[in-house]
Amino acid sequence: MAVERILSGMRPTGLLHLGHYHGVLKNWIKLQHEQECLFFVADWHALTTHYDTPQVIEDNVWEMVVDWLAAGVDPANATIFIQSRVPEHAELFTLLSMITPLGWLERVPTYKDQQEKLAHKDLSTYGFLGYPLLQSADILIYKATQVPVGEDQIPHIEFTREIARRFNHIYGREPGFEEKAHAAIKKLGGKKGALYDELRNRYQESGDDEALESARALVEEQQGLSLGDSERLLGYLEGGGKMILVEPEYKLTPASKMFGLDGQKMSKSYNNTISLRESPDLVAKKIKTMPTDPARIRRTDAGDPAKCPVWQLHEVYSDDSTKTWVQNGCRSAGIGCIECKQPVIQGVLAELKPIQERAAEYSEDPTLVKNVVAEGCERARKLAKETMREVREAMGLNYN
Repeated sequence: MAVERILSGMRPTGLLHLGHYHGVLKNWIKLQHEQECLFFVADWHALTTHYDTPQVIEDNVWEMVVDWLAAGVDPANATIFIQSRVPEHAELFTLLSMITPLGWLERVPTYKDQQEKLAHKDLSTYGFLGYPLLQSADILIYKATQVPVGEDQIPHIEFTREIARRFNHIYGREPGFEEKAHAAIKKLGGKKGALYDELRNRYQESGDDEALESARALVEEQQGLSLGDSERLLGYLEGGGKMILVEPEYKLTPASKMFGLDGQKMSKSYNNTISLRESPDLVAKKIKTMPTDPARIRRTDAGDPAKCPVWQLHEVYSDDSTKTWVQNGCRSAGIGCIECKQPVIQGVLAELKPIQERAAEYSEDPTLVKNVVAEGCERARKLAKETMREVREAMGLNYN
């Protein structure tokens, strides 16, 4: 059966904050108990926009891994590694660039968006144009089946699927492919072989997606098939060649409810964040000075929680009875804004306390973090080398 494998990465561009925790890390912590997970520090990706300030990346790589571990990402359940420590990513990126049409890169929506957002930087570089392909290499080298993303990243996964499809089409046509596929069908046995043929015909003649899924499941359930035969049968299903690279699916991440201190999305660029290792005094100070409903100029003025950024934090941190207390108290001017903020302060501090305690342990003993990453890099590189062996063989690069 095909291995369900999840891959996700994060660029090391600064201290992680509550937006990262609620938007990404809590999801990672859940996923690591459900499927095989690989989580990586995307340091090469950071260079696509921070090429002129490499010290920013170097300073942040280890701190970010500390934040992951402190938040609950468990190296016993997930592989944690650094992208640049697995050079096979760069090799696959280079080889895929040989078959990637320039127009495919230029039409990725985030390419122009990012250039506009970062207009102060010169992003007319090959690295910036090619970063979606590097992202594809990151995914394809581990044969990841699912990639957790927000909606804005879906085009990147579609692009990756197109690259995998193009690669398999060009390089999956091994000599005698059809004969080998027919021989593999016979290995399924009479009944299952006939069912495979029927499902394949249904898919190819009428585009029956259910038939395709049933045929894939049939192949993946066969214990006695070699990996090569399994890949031939999966490729033959869709009328292509041998499946060398796996087309990943996107896995939409739950939308984060975490807003910043000003009511906008929490982001370093808006200067509205609470970092995971913020001191309790600073957390309290930041929340106490948050803007509130403009209608509440005096303590006796009634307000509307829907117009107050603090209410958005109550939605995350307060129980139903506290929310009722806020709604009633704000609308009747029965409570003041400082009173209203107190449960939020307590909620944030309670969430951060165990994270900060674990972070202190890792910060005091940096070798713990280095060992976690070294072991993760070794595991990741073993998988990457296996994929590259197949890729080189398919591209005629395994000669001696």
